[in-house]
Amino acid sequence: MAVEEEGLRVFQSVKIKIGEAKNLPSYPGPNKMRDCYCTVNLDQEEVFRTKIVEKSLCPFYGEDFYCEIPRRFRQLAFYIFDRDVFRRASIIGKVAIQKEDLPKYHNRDTWFQLQHVDADSEVQRPQDIVVYSRGKVHLELRLNEVITDTGIVCHKLATRILECQGLPIVNGQCDPYATVTLAGPYRSEAKKTKVKKKTNNPQFDEVFYFEVTRPSSYSRKSHFDFEEEDVDKLEIRVDLWNASNLKFGDEFLGELRVPLQVLRQSSSHKAWYFLQPRDNGSKNLKPGDLGSLRLNVVYTEDHVFSSDSYSPLRDLLLKSADVEPVSASAAHVLGEVCREKQEAAIPLVRLFLHYGRVVPFISAIASAEVQRTQDPNTIFRGNSLTSKCIDETMKLAGMQYLHVTLKPTIEEICQSHKPCEIDPVKLKDGESLESNMETLRQYVDRVFNVITKSGVSCPTVMCDIFFSLREAAAKRFQDDLDVRYTAVSSFIFLRFFAPAILSPNLFQLTPHHTDPQTSRTLTLISKTIQTLGSLSKSKSASFKESYMATFYEFFNEQKYADAVKNFLDLISSSGRRDPKSVEQPLLLKEGFMIKRAQGRKRFGMKNFKKRWFRLTNHEFTYQRNKGDPPLCSIPIENILAVEPLEEESFKMKNMFQVIQPERALYIQANNCVEAKAWIDVLTKVSQCNQKRLTVYHPSAYLNGHWLCCRASSDTATGCSPCTSGLPANIQLDIDGDRETERIYSLFNSYMSKLEKMQEACGSRSVYDGPEQEEYSTFIIDDPQETYKTLRQVIAGVGALEQEHAQYKRDKFKRTKYGSQEHPIGDKSFQSYIRQQSEVSTHSM
Repeated sequence: MAVEEEGLRVFQSVKIKIGEAKNLPSYPGPNKMRDCYCTVNLDQEEVFRTKIVEKSLCPFYGEDFYCEIPRRFRQLAFYIFDRDVFRRASIIGKVAIQKEDLPKYHNRDTWFQLQHVDADSEVQRPQDIVVYSRGKVHLELRLNEVITDTGIVCHKLATRILECQGLPIVNGQCDPYATVTLAGPYRSEAKKTKVKKKTNNPQFDEVFYFEVTRPSSYSRKSHFDFEEEDVDKLEIRVDLWNASNLKFGDEFLGELRVPLQVLRQSSSHKAWYFLQPRDNGSKNLKPGDLGSLRLNVVYTEDHVFSSDSYSPLRDLLLKSADVEPVSASAAHVLGEVCREKQEAAIPLVRLFLHYGRVVPFISAIASAEVQRTQDPNTIFRGNSLTSKCIDETMKLAGMQYLHVTLKPTIEEICQSHKPCEIDPVKLKDGESLESNMETLRQYVDRVFNVITKSGVSCPTVMCDIFFSLREAAAKRFQDDLDVRYTAVSSFIFLRFFAPAILSPNLFQLTPHHTDPQTSRTLTLISKTIQTLGSLSKSKSASFKESYMATFYEFFNEQKYADAVKNFLDLISSSGRRDPKSVEQPLLLKEGFMIKRAQGRKRFGMKNFKKRWFRLTNHEFTYQRNKGDPPLCSIPIENILAVEPLEEESFKMKNMFQVIQPERALYIQANNCVEAKAWIDVLTKVSQCNQKRLTVYHPSAYLNGHWLCCRASSDTATGCSPCTSGLPANIQLDIDGDRETERIYSLFNSYMSKLEKMQEACGSRSVYDGPEQEEYSTFIIDDPQETYKTLRQVIAGVGALEQEHAQYKRDKFKRTKYGSQEHPIGDKSFQSYIRQQSEVSTHSM
């Protein structure tokens, strides 16, 4: 879901590694230790939570989180919580990174000091945190000259609160009001608006008058009197509150401060402002008292133009598989100039998958790499562009296959929590080596069997790639009968199944990093499976540890080698297709959400209840808890549309609706990221339904009418167009233009290397002697063809660079600071304005 701007789409994503915390303050009790977890928040909306690490002041989390960000945001925040013996959570401290500061920490491990959190710097209640953004206020100030009945001139300040947008919803409600205060060194005068019930977008439109200069004939002085020059020392402060019936009092939502200096140039000022936290002097507290948190944050922002803008570069990339030699193609050139092959492989594979060109491209670069390989034992063992592209393809196309094959067994291993340590040195008291070895053997057998019997479910695109690898290897090394197997097993076992078993959380097989004992068990299983799949002749010798060689004797039978070969033959056979692999129910997504009763009964309360939702490619169901019988089942063909629901309907955020022929099911997700994920996958799985709607109602049907268009009939035609369609492939959600934009960004950042590669082509063309050292890092098989490609790449990148520059200039001209789109207090926009001003100054 992109954030739309004039002329382009902006895609935001963040990848976070939460490492560890250290030196947390000790618990004020005899135990001293804490049970801590960490949350990730967009502004103040929680989007991820780590597992709880018990009894530690230096908890290690080791968790990764990735999400597409579906809305504008101002900061990324991390909170460390402590859970006490009564299972109540309290905040220890936080790390807040402003959006404009994220590039400073891009993709590097950084220790951040935890900061104090107080009641006015967060929108919060005792024992609870309200996790939504603060919102914005539309304010107008006007300084008027007023002539009294006696003819005396004085000045009055008119302060008009017009409206607010996006205020936090506290405990499911928002009844906001504002206090307006004129404050100065010796003066504080406050006034209050009316309370607006049940809305977080209140329309106040109230005006308050303050006298800011005394009449010149007034002789008596008091601390409420000011000379005219003192006006510059005054400010207007607007505080937003939620009127609450709770005993704790009204909740603070945020504030803004406007110095009256803004009226120096003009007698009126009208602008939008972001609400800010209240400054209570907490900055003076020592941050080191709370410990620190290690993070690695990668924030990406893609500015994507219309598809036509990318045609020249995209067409050049898509014909890469047909270029002879393939090393002279644009895609291969990208791999040559990037510092890491991985950063080139990710957008290339996604682009080629989107346009159905990934198999020919990988076949071409794999064949070229095999021709350069001298020893069959080292085939595909390096971190080449071929290896990284196949890795990325397996991650994208094979994730569902991986889940269907491994997830049930991995979940059972994690839940049973049986000891499997077979290193005599590491055995704990009371453990039996023989018992542990037998348990581990059973686990390995189960995992091995589910893998080798899963060949018919292997995705077609993976099978086609494996077929090309097998053929290229067999043709290159005709005397080695095993190379056709090892070429495939080096990917499917070494780079696919073994890493997933070793780190199941990275492949979404488990929600969090496993505990130390289970992690050790999975490590031993992964090592054994990797060796079984390698088909090496001296397997026992391949282990560094003697206990692993001893354990492997259990599997030193021909039946295991035969099972591996049969599996590899099946997944690398030409034309392998199995319709059942498509027809079988595939679990796409599941989890707890809150749903509103659909009103299947004529009478009864339509209340909200927490339910476990489950989506397959056949049906969408919910039940009371995971594993219970379904309470409701919606066939996929009955889903007519999946759209967001305006929060004004029920005063609840992150709601969406699954529209059926007779009614709509209203659902609330846990946060904006989860809501987007559910909407996307439900839309994709129902995309091909013949009766899909083109229009819908963005609000609910309540009290006899639709809240959006006020139509009284519950069967009235929708009043808003449905969201444009997504790709119908339920496993892949790829935007070709976005991937081309990413490739452009890579080419642009490595422009100096592209130019050096051009020099290398020229050098090779006129000089056929030993290769110069500075050019030796490039693979150039045909200098003339490569030079031609480089010239086209540089031209395509240059054209896109000009389009980006023009867009920035146009945006700078038409954007106003203080508008509804860019309220005052938007630090990222202030930074942008400064940058553009500097660019304009240098260009003059």
